[in-house]
Amino acid sequence: MNHNTKLRNTLLLFFILSMSASAQPTDQVEMADALHANGKIIVVVIVLAIIFTGIIALLINIDRKVKKLEKKLEEKNINS
Repeated sequence: MNHNTKLRNTLLLFFILSMSASAQPTDQVEMADALHANGKIIVVVIVLAIIFTGIIALLINIDRKVKKLEKKLEEKNINS
């Protein structure tokens, strides 16, 4: 599987998971209304965005390291 395909699949998975998490029942809207009224909803959204950005950056970093290791292993197998 190529690097771009892995990255695309990972991002697609996060998108699908975030969409399913946002499909909450409407009986919990009162909490969201209270957070919105107090202005705290912006803080919640910013914190979630930072967390998801960090997770995506971590996955990209891990993917790059794995790709380097795969290249080294392939070179070692070719030279052996």
